[in-house]
Amino acid sequence: MPSRGGGFYLTGAPGVGKSTVFMRIVEELRKIGCSVGGIHAPEVRVGGVRVGFMIVDLHTGARGWLARVGDFKGPRVGKYVVIIDDVLNVGVPALERALTGMDIIAVDEIGPMELAVPMLRSSIIKCIESGKLYLAVVHRGLRDRDPEVYRLLSSRGSIVEVTVENRGRLLASAVDVARRISHEAGCGRRG
Repeated sequence: MPSRGGGFYLTGAPGVGKSTVFMRIVEELRKIGCSVGGIHAPEVRVGGVRVGFMIVDLHTGARGWLARVGDFKGPRVGKYVVIIDDVLNVGVPALERALTGMDIIAVDEIGPMELAVPMLRSSIIKCIESGKLYLAVVHRGLRDRDPEVYRLLSSRGSIVEVTVENRGRLLASAVDVARRISHEAGCGRRG
């Protein structure tokens, strides 16, 4: 487990279950009594086809589009276009709120779409450098795509790779991970 002010990061191949493990840890942290803020980026499917990703404020539930397929204006990441207005209206305030008012900052995911918007990238860096406990899903290719952010993350915590083989064990250990994170953050129920 990281030292105070560090992080616990999940990485792995697309579709392996990183976000599922992340959200389970967030749920367990809340059950323990920790306040958790930040962002979550669930995929959106229509007729079984992925059409984009939402950006959701973990504390307020506010939501907008992180990126979607279509002819929109904004940075392109693969077949998706990042929806800058939604990122600025949902993502940046969510991280600012987490930084100033939450026990733990949580981000799913730190990847090309999130880092394509300079203000969100800046907020992510500010949160990592804040000294608060940080839970995040880290894009598998972050080391090559954004070496600066990857170095910053890896110097402040441990990175666990989620695989098909260990996903079940990680889900089962979410309660223990949440307890260790809450202890490091100094939040949760006192006994």
